[in-house]
Parts: sequence; structure tokens; C-alpha cells
Amino acid sequence: MNANASSQKTTEPHKHLELDQGALDAASRSLDEGAVTPSYGPWRDDVVKLLNDALATELVCVLRYKRHYFTANGVESPAIAEEFLVHANEESAHADRIAERIVQLGGEPDFAPTHLLERSHAGYDESTDLQAMVRANLVAERIAVEAYRQMIVLIGDKDPTTRRMLEDILSDEEEHADELKDWLGH
Repeated sequence: MNANASSQKTTEPHKHLELDQGALDAASRSLDEGAVTPSYGPWRDDVVKLLNDALATELVCVLRYKRHYFTANGVESPAIAEEFLVHANEESAHADRIAERIVQLGGEPDFAPTHLLERSHAGYDESTDLQAMVRANLVAERIAVEAYRQMIVLIGDKDPTTRRMLEDILSDEEEHADELKDWLGH
């Protein structure tokens, strides 16, 4: 290290890690806002919209997996159908987490059936062939993986709680895609 770089380092003032007292004081007001404090920022409505679209996607996935679970037939169908049911239940749990977060953010979770397909990133599927079912579910999982990755990037540090929830869900969706890939061609 040259002397110049060394002297620059020592002349820089030391900054303390301190909480913003003004934000803490503001958090003690507007109690009807629940977990959303005034310093949350201008992103709440955008985050709620992203989450409502994710909610629609999860609900459509539950319906698609349930249909496939009940209509799967063929030699491989019992094992694959069981996997469809496991995935349906996990997607339902994702939907519950997302809806809960929407409410925490002061939003309204949209469960309206007429809105689901128009807001869902993934489609519904009425295939009767087992491999077509696996393929349709794999496509939907891949779309969900991409959508969650984009949401995580968009949210970044604007809402760490929502980002962590989406990262957890993304991990499950990647696992679903890997499991479905393994069923292709059976």
C-alpha cells in the first residue's frame, strides 16, 4: 500500500451505526397501519400488486395440480398423481403465505375466481395424457421460478420480509420443477 492510500484511509471520519430516531418515533404513530411503518416507502401498492399476481398464480397452480391429481391414469399414474397432490398442497401453502403478507402490508388479497386467470403468470391445463400433464406443470413451475426471481430483484431491499418469503417460495418452485423434470419420459 502506498503512503497516499494509507493516509486517505485514516483521514476518513468514522461513521457510527445508529438507528434513525425520527423513524422510530414515527413508528409509534398511525397504529392502524400494523406492520407498515411510515419509513416503508412508496412501494407498498406495487408490492401488493406483485403479490396479488403471485397469489393468482399459486391458486391457478393449485387448481391445475388438483385436476391432474384426480384425472391422472396409466401405469405411472399413482406415483405421479401423488406428486401432483403434494405440489397442490405446497402451492396452497404458498398462497396462504402470500395472502397473509398482503394483509400485513395493508392490502386486500384478491381471491376472486374471475380475476385468477387474467392475473396468473401460469395457465390452467385440462390435459388427459399423463406426460402432457407433467409437461404443463413443468412449464408452469418454470414460469413461476422466473416470475419469483424477477419479483425478488424488483423488491430488492425495499421490503426485506417480502423478499425473504419470495426466496423461500422460489426454492420450493425450483424443487417442484426438478421433480417434474425427473418424471418426463417415464
